[in-house]
Amino acid sequence: MVRIKERYLLVNILTPTHSGKQLSSDIPDVLIVHQPVPNSLTARSLLNGIRSQIISLFGDLGAGAIEGNAMVKYLSRATSTFILKVKRSHYRLVWAALTTMTHLTLSTGEQRSCAFQVARVSGTIRKAEQEAIRRARQLVLAAQ
Repeated sequence: MVRIKERYLLVNILTPTHSGKQLSSDIPDVLIVHQPVPNSLTARSLLNGIRSQIISLFGDLGAGAIEGNAMVKYLSRATSTFILKVKRSHYRLVWAALTTMTHLTLSTGEQRSCAFQVARVSGTIRKAEQEAIRRARQLVLAAQ
């Protein structure tokens, strides 16, 4: 029996600062970029955005490569992170699509500008979860 090899991508959603909003100067820059995403962001809308970006970059080949094997395993709106499961042979396609994405389409149809940062690529979900916890602790310490 052959085991299906997969990769888990831990991804941070970074939101740019809006020049129209006045932010207090005592907030660290790390916290300004790591703002929570709205509750209208769902795993399905996130996957649809990634799929459409892969289609625009790689066409039918990219669409066929990730069809049915990409899945959001974890989505934290508070820390703006998610874990994405993909096949090992195609994780670089997904990584390239995430790097070039500039906005999110929420389930309400609204578009938000953002950037995606792949924080870790792991062979097991356990190590990806541990890295997510470690990064969340760092954000809490930066907020204090």
